[in-house]
Amino acid sequence: MRDLKVFKNLFASERRSRTLSELKLMFNVLRRSPTGVLGLILTISFLVIGIIGPYITPYNPIFIDFKNMHKLRLLPPSLKHPFGTDEFGRDLFSRVLSGARVSLLAAVVVLAVAIPLGLTLGLIAGYYGGIIDEIIMRITDVFLAFPGLVLAIAFSAAFKPGLWSAILAVALVWWPSYVRVVRAQVLQVREALFIEAARALGLSPWKIMIRHILPNVLTPVIVLATLDFGSVIIVTSSLSFIGLGAQPPTPEWGRLVADGRAYFPEKWWYVLFPGLAIFLTSLGWNLLGDSLRDVLDPKYRRRLEFKKEIKKEGEKSG
Repeated sequence: MRDLKVFKNLFASERRSRTLSELKLMFNVLRRSPTGVLGLILTISFLVIGIIGPYITPYNPIFIDFKNMHKLRLLPPSLKHPFGTDEFGRDLFSRVLSGARVSLLAAVVVLAVAIPLGLTLGLIAGYYGGIIDEIIMRITDVFLAFPGLVLAIAFSAAFKPGLWSAILAVALVWWPSYVRVVRAQVLQVREALFIEAARALGLSPWKIMIRHILPNVLTPVIVLATLDFGSVIIVTSSLSFIGLGAQPPTPEWGRLVADGRAYFPEKWWYVLFPGLAIFLTSLGWNLLGDSLRDVLDPKYRRRLEFKKEIKKEGEKSG
């Protein structure tokens, strides 16, 4: 009994050591990628601003000072108003900071709906196959037959215009890509020897899918979710831009660009700064997602480690 306990402790220690080694390798891969580091900085900045933005705004992003509106409206960027002001005299810097939370909320809710739904349907379709697979994949193909933005506009137009209507519309069209990715991974994993062993032990299909298959299909899902974060922000901003998303006075980035286009190019700051926020946020998530492909790829990490060992051996021999 004591020997078994010692063996378990040694096994747990070895597993922790291997996990730490893998995490160190991941960090080294990310550190070697300048675009990945830039993406990480941009995404962390967006997340921080999205969380604390409304609490650090120098002005109320919604309040309109009707008394002084004629003096404050459409002022250019200055020390007092770094991003200028809008047509109602509201500080654009405060509105852009508050808009980060709206965009963060939209992306989180859409992916929180799309990823679990796509994972579940992809696991079921890939594992069971047959008629179940056919039904799920034909429904998925129907959604994928239309451009995502066009379908989101159609769903959003069917609802009452508003932020939550736009979020729901985007969530309804975002899950099919996860179904296809997960199903493709499950088809590769389900014939592996460890899955056959799990079946031989009498485990139920759901236990096999959740305990043994799911952990092996998460890597591409994480990468896709990172890339989708920026895409969701662009699509929700697009819906707000055409009037189907956030409604005034909500300080949403796409809505700000839509309001500012009436004064462009004379009042260029009204469009530039909200548009720049959308661009930098989407760029950050795309750069990070692209780098995560290498970070989460064990073969790439092993090649990097092998090259590092060869270099060390060459330095020693030299």
